[in-house]
Amino acid sequence: MGNQADFQSKLPAGGTNIFTIMSKLATEHKAINLGQGFPDFECDEKLKELVAKYVTEGKNQYCPLAGLPQLNQTLSAKMERLYGMPIDPSSQICVTAGATQALYTAIMAFVNPGDEVIIFEPAYDCYTPQIQLSGGIVKPYQMTYPDYSIDWDKVKGMVNDKTRMIVINTPHNPSGTVLSKEDMQALEDIVSDTKIIVLSDEVYEHLIYDGEQHQSVMRFPRLFEQSIATFSFGKTLHATGWKMGYVVGPEYLVSEFKTVHQWNVFCTNSFVQFAIADYLGDPKNYEYLPSFFEKKRDTMNELLADTPLIPKIAKGTYFQAYSYESISDMPDREFAKYLTTEIGVAAIPMSPFYTEDPGDKVIRLCFAKQESTIEAAAERLMKLKG
Repeated sequence: MGNQADFQSKLPAGGTNIFTIMSKLATEHKAINLGQGFPDFECDEKLKELVAKYVTEGKNQYCPLAGLPQLNQTLSAKMERLYGMPIDPSSQICVTAGATQALYTAIMAFVNPGDEVIIFEPAYDCYTPQIQLSGGIVKPYQMTYPDYSIDWDKVKGMVNDKTRMIVINTPHNPSGTVLSKEDMQALEDIVSDTKIIVLSDEVYEHLIYDGEQHQSVMRFPRLFEQSIATFSFGKTLHATGWKMGYVVGPEYLVSEFKTVHQWNVFCTNSFVQFAIADYLGDPKNYEYLPSFFEKKRDTMNELLADTPLIPKIAKGTYFQAYSYESISDMPDREFAKYLTTEIGVAAIPMSPFYTEDPGDKVIRLCFAKQESTIEAAAERLMKLKG
C-alpha cells in the first residue's frame, strides 16, 4: 500500500506562486494591491445584461467542443478585420476555459518528453511548469532591464533538432514591451523549413499604446502556418474571473489542439459565449481599449514622477515596470515585501519570472485600476526616498 513517503510530485519546485504570496501579504497589511493583474472596476453593464439574458433564456447546457458557432463567426470577422487573415470559424478556432488552459492544452498537444521549448524571460509564470508537466525541457532566453530586447541571432543559435516549440508573448507580461514587425519577421525566418511550432501568447492584443500596432502572428502568413495563438476574453472584457479565452491557428494544429481539449475541459460555459458573441459583434466594444488603458498608464507615471521609481514606459499590457535602483540595494522580493508591509502598496518583484535571477532592481505595478486607487497608491509611494 502506498503512503506519503512514496509520493513524488510532478512539480517538486512548484510551491505557491508570487501572486498568491503578495496578495495574501497585501490583505494582511491592508496594502493597496497593485501586484496581481486584475481590474478593480466592473465590466460593461451591457455585457452583464447579455449574460443575464442568456442564463434566463436557458442557454445553460453544453456547447460544441470548439465553441459556440455564433461566437466563432464573430471572432473570425474580428480577426480578419484587425489582422487581414481569413480564419475558418469551424476549423481554426477553439474556445477555452481561459488563456492558461489554452496554453496548457497547446503544450500538452505538441510537446513530447525530451522536446526543447524556448521561452523568453522574464516569462509569465505558467509556461515553465506546463512545459515540465509535458516532459519537455525549458530553454530560457534571458531578456534584461531596461530594454528587454531579443537578439534573434542568439535565438537562432539556441535552435537544434530537439527544438519543438518557441513561446512568445506580445504585448509582454511582465515587462510591458511589444514585439515589432522586424522581430516577428526574424522569428519567421528562424522557424521556416523546420518542424518548430510557435505558441503565441497574445492575451493583451488590444492593450497597446503610443500608436503602435499589435503584431499578431496572423499578420505573417508564413509564420501563422506554424503558429497557434492564444487570447483572453477576461483581459479584453475586464472580467478575469470568467476564465474565458480561445486559440487560433491553421487547421492541422487546431485539430490536434481539440483532440487534447476534448479530454481536458471539452467545452466552456455556454451562456457567456452567447453574450460575448453579441457583445464583440460591435467593434466599439474593444476599439476603445488602447486609449482607455494608455490614460491609466500615463496617470500612474505622472503621479509617480516625483518618486525615485524610474519607469520603463509600458508599450502594452496593463503593467508598468519600475526600477528602484536609486532607493535600495535590497533584492526585488525583499523590496516588494518592504513596499507592501511598510509603504502600503503591493507590487510584484521581477525575479520570479526568471529561471536565474539577473539581479535587476525592478518591480511590476498594475495600472488596471480606478483612478482613485492609483491616486491613493501614489500618495503612499511618495514616502519613498532616493
